[in-house]
Amino acid sequence: MTQTKRHIHVNAFNMNCVGHIHHGLWTHPRDRSSEYGTLRYWTDIAQILERGLFDGIFIADVIGYYDVYQGGVDLTLREGIQLPVNNPWLIVSAMAAVTQHLGFGLTAMVGAHHPYTFARDVSTLDQLTNGRIGWNIVTGYVDSGVRGLGQDGLAEHDSRYDRAEDFLELTYKLWEGSWDDGAVVADRARRVHTLPDTVRAVVHDGPFYRTNAIHMSAPSPQRTPVLFQAGTSSRGLRFAGKHAEGVFIGAASPEAARVASRNLRAAAVAAGRAPGDIKIFAGVAVVVGKTQAEAQEKYAEYLTHASAESGLAHFAASTGVDFARYGLDDPIPYGTGNAIQSATQTARQQGWTTRRKLLDQFALGSRYHTIVGDAAHVADELERWIDEGEIDGFNLTRIVVPETWQDFADLVVPELQNRGRYRTHYDTGTLRHRLFGRGDRLPAQHAAASYRRTEETA
Repeated sequence: MTQTKRHIHVNAFNMNCVGHIHHGLWTHPRDRSSEYGTLRYWTDIAQILERGLFDGIFIADVIGYYDVYQGGVDLTLREGIQLPVNNPWLIVSAMAAVTQHLGFGLTAMVGAHHPYTFARDVSTLDQLTNGRIGWNIVTGYVDSGVRGLGQDGLAEHDSRYDRAEDFLELTYKLWEGSWDDGAVVADRARRVHTLPDTVRAVVHDGPFYRTNAIHMSAPSPQRTPVLFQAGTSSRGLRFAGKHAEGVFIGAASPEAARVASRNLRAAAVAAGRAPGDIKIFAGVAVVVGKTQAEAQEKYAEYLTHASAESGLAHFAASTGVDFARYGLDDPIPYGTGNAIQSATQTARQQGWTTRRKLLDQFALGSRYHTIVGDAAHVADELERWIDEGEIDGFNLTRIVVPETWQDFADLVVPELQNRGRYRTHYDTGTLRHRLFGRGDRLPAQHAAASYRRTEETA
């Protein structure tokens, strides 16, 4: 029997700012990212992505700014390195209004919110989008952000995950346990909107958060949003194994992706879940043309606008290392750091031991793996990453907006469809159901399920 090939999941990877991953490309004459402060920019993108049958748009965010490189923000400001940056959550309603199926993976840093009000924000958007919301859980990694929040600096790396655990436990209680499914009856004749005995206060007294209150929102289609996460440090792995439904990894090769994938799935099993309970997405950049020559020409054109030094400044914030302090060929000592530990691990593993070697990696303003070629070549490479890397899909980062996603939708998607590796239509249901095919709610083996109100607990 011929084995059915798995469909490849694809999210557009973006940020509510000018310069996201491929730094310097905002200067390209066809790039529209300087329009990020307008609704038309976002609604146009959303319609392109839905036309291309993308799973969703994954919107990154950072609370703070990059001031490690050269000990300040001058380069960050000149080059627009994720600064200025706007709130990603406030643009979703506009994109949802012009689409029917596109999902939204939104980043929120745990330490910048309180679980009680955050839970209402998420329930509201999940209702408005009819169940298309995902939350990318981050714990923060730049001191500038927590200084803005009134703290002296970042808490220790693992303790930030401890806070996230407490945050999630409380939001699970609010989303899953405060309201019964049939609580809202909206019976005009009886003048009863909500049945009082089907709603209860959540009592929580954790190490970081306390609450004794009813969740303010009625249950949304998914209750708990689809849970995304990106950390792959040892502590991040345990966290992902317990909570994450989608994990975003950075990998230089399918072999590296396979190692990360197996570690993540093993972490899920260790937490009492199934290996397939996690969908794994690798970050990738694609430059595609109608011919190989056209793609190479386009790539060469993009390189003339890219800023390798800006990419290095971004990476400096990720690692906590000011690379400007080192000569081009001076050895760079990487410590464990208190920022993104997986970033320093990657640098050591890849042998990025000097500033010259790092700058080579950031030729396109980013260290993301880049695939350049015609549609057949790109499809070959994506299939290889899926099959050899044991991943489920990709976060497709923007190079030139909206050209990157238009080209992918027009050239790569039909090629993948012809190979049986990409959907030809959207399935009905929520974002969770389209990703996993087993309903709108989290499965019983997930940590959140223990907080549900069942007939037995009632």
